Amino acid sequence: MVHHNSSPPWLSPDGNEEDMGLLLAPRLSYFAAVARHEHVTRAAQDLGVPQSTLSRAMVRLEADLGVALFARRGRTVALTPAGRSFLAAAERALAEVERAADTVRADADPAAGRVAFGFLHTMGSETVPALIRAFRVDHPKVRFTLVQNYGEAMIERLRAGELDLCLTSPVPDAPDLVTRRLDEQRLRLVVPDDHRLARRKRVRLAEAADEAFVTLEANYGLRRITDALCAEAGFTPRVAFEGEEAETLRGLVAAGLGVALLPPPAVPRPGVVELTVTAPRAAREIGVAWLDGHPDTQPVAAFKRFLLSRRGRLLGEHGMHPADQSPREET
Repeated sequence: MVHHNSSPPWLSPDGNEEDMGLLLAPRLSYFAAVARHEHVTRAAQDLGVPQSTLSRAMVRLEADLGVALFARRGRTVALTPAGRSFLAAAERALAEVERAADTVRADADPAAGRVAFGFLHTMGSETVPALIRAFRVDHPKVRFTLVQNYGEAMIERLRAGELDLCLTSPVPDAPDLVTRRLDEQRLRLVVPDDHRLARRKRVRLAEAADEAFVTLEANYGLRRITDALCAEAGFTPRVAFEGEEAETLRGLVAAGLGVALLPPPAVPRPGVVELTVTAPRAAREIGVAWLDGHPDTQPVAAFKRFLLSRRGRLLGEHGMHPADQSPREET
Protein backbone atom coordinates (compact mmCIF):
# COMPACT_ATOMS: atom_id res chain seq x y z
CA MET A 1 0.00 0.00 0.00
CA VAL A 2 1.32 3.44 -0.95
CA HIS A 3 0.76 6.21 1.52
CA HIS A 4 0.02 9.59 -0.13
CA ASN A 5 0.97 12.68 1.84
CA SER A 6 -2.03 14.97 1.71
CA SER A 7 -0.53 17.72 3.84
CA PRO A 8 -0.80 21.25 2.44
CA PRO A 9 2.34 22.30 0.50
CA TRP A 10 3.50 24.71 3.19
CA LEU A 11 3.71 21.96 5.79
CA SER A 12 7.01 20.21 6.36
CA PRO A 13 7.08 16.38 6.49
CA ASP A 14 6.92 16.41 10.27
CA GLY A 15 3.76 18.52 10.19
CA ASN A 16 5.32 21.77 11.41
CA GLU A 17 4.28 24.93 9.59
CA GLU A 18 7.14 26.57 7.72
CA ASP A 19 7.55 30.30 7.25
CA MET A 20 4.99 31.25 4.60
CA GLY A 21 7.04 34.35 3.79
CA LEU A 22 9.93 32.18 2.59
CA LEU A 23 7.53 30.15 0.49
CA LEU A 24 5.75 33.09 -1.13
CA ALA A 25 8.51 35.70 -1.45
CA PRO A 26 10.03 34.48 -4.76
CA ARG A 27 6.64 34.80 -6.49
CA LEU A 28 5.61 38.24 -5.22
CA SER A 29 7.20 40.16 -8.10
CA TYR A 30 5.57 37.77 -10.60
CA PHE A 31 2.18 38.31 -8.95
CA ALA A 32 2.57 42.10 -8.91
CA ALA A 33 3.47 42.16 -12.61
CA VAL A 34 0.46 40.05 -13.60
CA ALA A 35 -1.79 42.21 -11.43
CA ARG A 36 -0.33 45.38 -12.97
CA HIS A 37 -0.76 44.25 -16.61
CA GLU A 38 -3.92 42.17 -16.06
CA HIS A 39 -2.47 39.98 -18.81
CA VAL A 40 -0.19 36.98 -18.40
CA THR A 41 1.59 37.31 -21.79
CA ARG A 42 2.41 41.00 -21.37
CA ALA A 43 3.56 40.41 -17.77
CA ALA A 44 5.82 37.58 -18.94
CA GLN A 45 7.34 39.82 -21.63
CA ASP A 46 7.90 42.59 -19.06
CA LEU A 47 9.60 40.19 -16.64
CA GLY A 48 11.58 38.39 -19.34
CA VAL A 49 10.34 34.92 -18.35
CA PRO A 50 8.43 32.28 -20.32
CA GLN A 51 4.67 32.64 -20.18
CA SER A 52 4.32 29.03 -19.05
CA THR A 53 6.66 29.67 -16.11
CA LEU A 54 4.62 32.67 -15.04
CA SER A 55 1.30 30.83 -15.38
CA ARG A 56 2.54 27.91 -13.28
CA ALA A 57 3.88 30.31 -10.64
CA MET A 58 0.49 31.99 -10.28
CA VAL A 59 -1.35 28.67 -10.05
CA ARG A 60 1.10 27.50 -7.36
CA LEU A 61 0.78 30.80 -5.48
CA GLU A 62 -3.00 30.45 -5.30
CA ALA A 63 -2.66 26.80 -4.27
CA ASP A 64 -0.22 27.69 -1.50
CA LEU A 65 -2.54 30.41 -0.21
CA GLY A 66 -5.71 28.37 -0.74
CA VAL A 67 -7.34 31.50 -2.20
CA ALA A 68 -8.25 32.56 -5.76
CA LEU A 69 -6.35 35.77 -6.54
CA PHE A 70 -7.44 36.14 -10.18
CA ALA A 71 -10.61 35.79 -12.20
CA ARG A 72 -9.41 34.47 -15.58
CA ARG A 73 -10.77 35.28 -19.03
CA GLY A 74 -8.31 33.57 -21.36
CA ARG A 75 -4.96 35.28 -20.99
CA THR A 76 -6.63 38.32 -19.50
CA VAL A 77 -7.01 38.30 -15.73
CA ALA A 78 -8.67 40.50 -13.14
CA LEU A 79 -7.97 40.61 -9.43
CA THR A 80 -10.49 39.15 -7.04
CA PRO A 81 -11.17 41.03 -3.77
CA ALA A 82 -8.66 38.72 -2.10
CA GLY A 83 -6.17 39.46 -4.90
CA ARG A 84 -6.53 43.23 -4.42
CA SER A 85 -5.91 42.84 -0.70
CA PHE A 86 -2.89 40.62 -1.31
CA LEU A 87 -1.52 43.02 -3.95
CA ALA A 88 -1.46 45.94 -1.51
CA ALA A 89 0.60 43.91 0.95
CA ALA A 90 2.86 42.50 -1.80
CA GLU A 91 3.62 45.99 -3.12
CA ARG A 92 4.54 47.19 0.36
CA ALA A 93 6.86 44.21 0.81
CA LEU A 94 8.50 44.70 -2.60
CA ALA A 95 8.96 48.42 -1.93
CA GLU A 96 10.65 47.61 1.38
CA VAL A 97 12.99 45.17 -0.37
CA GLU A 98 13.83 47.83 -2.96
CA ARG A 99 14.54 50.38 -0.23
CA ALA A 100 16.84 47.85 1.47
CA ALA A 101 18.63 47.23 -1.83
CA ASP A 102 19.06 50.98 -2.36
CA THR A 103 20.48 51.30 1.15
CA VAL A 104 23.08 48.55 0.80
CA ARG A 105 24.08 49.85 -2.64
CA ALA A 106 24.48 53.35 -1.20
CA ASP A 107 26.49 52.04 1.77
CA ALA A 108 28.87 50.26 -0.60
CA ASP A 109 29.31 53.24 -2.92
CA PRO A 110 33.08 53.82 -3.28
CA ALA A 111 32.82 57.59 -2.96
CA ALA A 112 29.87 58.10 -0.63
CA GLY A 113 29.40 54.79 1.19
CA ARG A 114 29.12 54.15 4.90
CA VAL A 115 31.54 52.94 7.57
CA ALA A 116 30.19 51.62 10.89
CA PHE A 117 32.97 52.42 13.34
CA GLY A 118 33.18 51.75 17.08
CA PHE A 119 35.60 53.30 19.54
CA LEU A 120 36.30 53.61 23.25
CA HIS A 121 34.86 56.43 25.33
CA THR A 122 38.37 57.75 25.96
CA MET A 123 38.97 58.03 22.20
CA GLY A 124 35.93 60.22 21.60
CA SER A 125 36.96 63.75 22.50
CA GLU A 126 40.08 64.14 20.35
CA THR A 127 41.38 60.98 18.68
CA VAL A 128 38.38 59.83 16.65
CA PRO A 129 37.32 63.33 15.47
CA ALA A 130 40.90 63.94 14.33
CA LEU A 131 41.00 60.59 12.50
CA ILE A 132 37.73 61.21 10.67
CA ARG A 133 38.74 64.76 9.79
CA ALA A 134 42.04 63.51 8.29
CA PHE A 135 40.37 60.63 6.43
CA ARG A 136 37.74 62.87 4.87
CA VAL A 137 40.36 65.08 3.26
CA ASP A 138 40.61 62.40 0.56
CA HIS A 139 37.15 60.84 1.09
CA PRO A 140 34.86 63.83 1.72
CA LYS A 141 31.56 62.07 1.01
CA VAL A 142 32.07 58.89 3.04
CA ARG A 143 29.48 58.63 5.81
CA PHE A 144 30.10 57.26 9.31
CA THR A 145 27.86 55.48 11.75
CA LEU A 146 29.68 55.89 15.06
CA VAL A 147 29.30 53.79 18.19
CA GLN A 148 31.04 54.80 21.43
CA ASN A 149 31.22 52.03 24.01
CA TYR A 150 33.51 49.84 26.10
CA GLY A 151 35.57 47.16 24.37
CA GLU A 152 33.54 44.01 25.03
CA ALA A 153 30.29 45.65 23.95
CA MET A 154 31.88 46.76 20.69
CA ILE A 155 33.23 43.28 19.98
CA GLU A 156 29.72 41.89 20.47
CA ARG A 157 28.36 44.41 17.96
CA LEU A 158 31.20 43.58 15.58
CA ARG A 159 30.23 39.90 15.73
CA ALA A 160 26.56 40.82 15.24
CA GLY A 161 27.43 42.61 12.01
CA GLU A 162 26.56 46.06 13.39
CA LEU A 163 30.13 47.37 13.13
CA ASP A 164 32.76 47.13 10.41
CA LEU A 165 35.74 48.11 12.58
CA CYS A 166 36.43 49.15 16.14
CA LEU A 167 39.24 50.79 18.10
CA THR A 168 39.64 49.00 21.39
CA SER A 169 41.93 48.18 24.31
CA PRO A 170 43.16 45.69 25.38
CA VAL A 171 43.63 44.36 21.85
CA PRO A 172 41.46 41.19 21.79
CA ASP A 173 42.80 37.74 20.96
CA ALA A 174 40.03 35.64 19.42
CA PRO A 175 40.05 33.20 16.48
CA ASP A 176 37.17 34.94 14.70
CA LEU A 177 38.79 38.40 14.83
CA VAL A 178 41.63 40.08 12.98
CA THR A 179 43.43 42.65 15.12
CA ARG A 180 46.28 45.06 14.55
CA ARG A 181 48.14 46.99 17.23
CA LEU A 182 48.16 50.70 16.31
CA ASP A 183 49.59 52.62 19.23
CA GLU A 184 50.47 52.61 22.91
CA GLN A 185 49.23 55.02 25.53
CA ARG A 186 50.85 55.49 28.92
CA LEU A 187 48.54 55.69 31.92
CA ARG A 188 48.98 58.27 34.64
CA LEU A 189 48.22 58.12 38.34
CA VAL A 190 45.77 60.98 38.82
CA VAL A 191 45.66 62.48 42.33
CA PRO A 192 43.98 65.57 43.86
CA ASP A 193 46.14 68.70 43.70
CA ASP A 194 46.38 68.76 47.52
CA HIS A 195 47.37 65.08 47.75
CA ARG A 196 50.55 63.98 49.53
CA LEU A 197 52.01 62.88 46.15
CA ALA A 198 50.90 65.96 44.22
CA ARG A 199 54.33 67.60 44.20
CA ARG A 200 55.90 64.56 42.60
CA LYS A 201 56.30 64.06 38.86
CA ARG A 202 56.83 60.31 38.98
CA VAL A 203 55.66 57.64 41.34
CA ARG A 204 55.76 53.90 41.81
CA LEU A 205 52.24 52.45 41.76
CA ALA A 206 52.93 50.61 45.03
CA GLU A 207 53.06 54.01 46.75
CA ALA A 208 49.29 54.28 46.15
CA ALA A 209 48.49 50.89 47.69
CA ASP A 210 46.68 52.44 50.66
CA GLU A 211 44.65 54.87 48.56
CA ALA A 212 41.01 54.56 47.55
CA PHE A 213 40.64 54.21 43.78
CA VAL A 214 37.93 55.49 41.49
CA THR A 215 37.76 53.20 38.45
CA LEU A 216 35.72 52.24 35.46
CA GLU A 217 33.25 49.39 35.82
CA ALA A 218 34.54 45.81 35.84
CA ASN A 219 33.59 45.04 32.20
CA TYR A 220 35.73 47.89 30.86
CA GLY A 221 39.15 47.10 29.42
CA LEU A 222 40.83 49.93 31.32
CA ARG A 223 39.49 48.51 34.59
CA ARG A 224 41.04 45.12 33.82
CA ILE A 225 44.33 46.84 33.04
CA THR A 226 44.13 48.81 36.30
CA ASP A 227 43.50 45.65 38.33
CA ALA A 228 46.36 43.83 36.59
CA LEU A 229 48.83 46.69 37.19
CA CYS A 230 47.88 46.96 40.85
CA ALA A 231 48.31 43.20 41.24
CA GLU A 232 51.74 43.49 39.63
CA ALA A 233 52.54 46.25 42.13
CA GLY A 234 51.57 43.92 44.98
CA PHE A 235 48.12 45.08 46.04
CA THR A 236 44.41 44.92 45.26
CA PRO A 237 42.89 48.38 44.77
CA ARG A 238 40.28 49.49 47.28
CA VAL A 239 37.53 50.78 44.98
CA ALA A 240 35.51 53.78 46.17
CA PHE A 241 33.54 54.29 42.95
CA GLU A 242 32.97 52.54 39.60
CA GLY A 243 31.97 54.68 36.65
CA GLU A 244 31.58 54.62 32.86
CA GLU A 245 33.55 57.65 31.73
CA ALA A 246 37.12 58.75 32.38
CA GLU A 247 36.44 62.48 32.78
CA THR A 248 33.85 61.72 35.46
CA LEU A 249 36.57 59.87 37.34
CA ARG A 250 38.89 62.88 37.02
CA GLY A 251 36.21 65.07 38.54
CA LEU A 252 35.81 62.68 41.45
CA VAL A 253 39.58 62.63 41.97
CA ALA A 254 39.52 66.44 42.08
CA ALA A 255 36.77 66.19 44.70
CA GLY A 256 39.03 64.02 46.86
CA LEU A 257 37.12 60.75 46.49
CA GLY A 258 40.24 58.80 45.52
CA VAL A 259 42.98 58.37 42.92
CA ALA A 260 42.76 56.85 39.44
CA LEU A 261 44.85 55.30 36.68
CA LEU A 262 43.83 57.06 33.48
CA PRO A 263 45.11 57.94 30.00
CA PRO A 264 46.11 61.59 29.47
CA PRO A 265 43.19 64.03 29.16
CA ALA A 266 42.36 65.89 25.98
CA VAL A 267 42.31 69.12 28.00
CA PRO A 268 44.07 69.58 31.38
CA ARG A 269 41.67 69.24 34.26
CA PRO A 270 41.96 71.69 37.19
CA GLY A 271 42.13 70.24 40.67
CA VAL A 272 44.20 67.17 39.76
CA VAL A 273 47.86 66.30 39.19
CA GLU A 274 48.86 63.56 36.73
CA LEU A 275 51.91 61.53 37.69
CA THR A 276 54.04 59.31 35.48
CA VAL A 277 54.07 55.74 36.84
CA THR A 278 57.60 54.32 36.77
CA ALA A 279 56.85 50.80 38.03
CA PRO A 280 55.24 48.69 36.85
CA ARG A 281 55.19 50.02 33.31
CA ALA A 282 51.68 51.46 33.07
CA ALA A 283 50.45 51.50 29.48
CA ARG A 284 47.68 50.20 27.32
CA GLU A 285 47.76 49.07 23.72
CA ILE A 286 45.22 50.54 21.31
CA GLY A 287 44.30 48.38 18.35
CA VAL A 288 41.78 47.96 15.57
CA ALA A 289 39.65 44.83 15.20
CA TRP A 290 37.40 43.41 12.52
CA LEU A 291 35.71 40.07 11.77
CA ASP A 292 37.93 37.54 10.03
CA GLY A 293 36.68 36.71 6.54
CA HIS A 294 34.17 39.56 6.54
CA PRO A 295 34.08 41.18 3.08
CA ASP A 296 34.72 44.93 3.06
CA THR A 297 32.96 47.52 0.98
CA GLN A 298 35.31 49.97 -0.71
CA PRO A 299 34.71 52.71 1.92
CA VAL A 300 35.44 50.27 4.77
CA ALA A 301 38.57 48.99 3.03
CA ALA A 302 39.78 52.57 2.50
CA PHE A 303 39.22 53.51 6.14
CA LYS A 304 40.94 50.30 7.31
CA ARG A 305 44.00 51.15 5.18
CA PHE A 306 43.95 54.66 6.61
CA LEU A 307 43.91 53.41 10.21
CA LEU A 308 46.75 50.98 9.56
CA SER A 309 48.77 53.79 8.01
CA ARG A 310 48.52 55.67 11.33
CA ARG A 311 50.32 52.93 13.25
CA GLY A 312 52.54 54.52 15.90
CA ARG A 313 50.94 57.93 15.56
CA LEU A 314 47.26 57.19 16.05
CA LEU A 315 47.00 59.12 19.30
CA GLY A 316 49.12 62.12 18.36
CA GLU A 317 50.11 64.18 21.36
CA HIS A 318 47.86 62.07 23.59
CA GLY A 319 49.90 58.91 23.13
CA MET A 320 53.43 58.39 24.41
CA HIS A 321 55.01 61.51 25.84
CA PRO A 322 58.80 61.94 26.17
CA ALA A 323 58.47 62.39 29.92
CA ASP A 324 56.77 59.00 30.15
CA GLN A 325 59.76 57.24 28.63
CA SER A 326 62.29 58.19 31.30
CA PRO A 327 62.87 55.48 33.92
CA ARG A 328 64.21 58.01 36.42
CA GLU A 329 62.01 58.69 39.45
CA GLU A 330 61.74 62.19 40.88
CA THR A 331 60.98 62.67 44.55
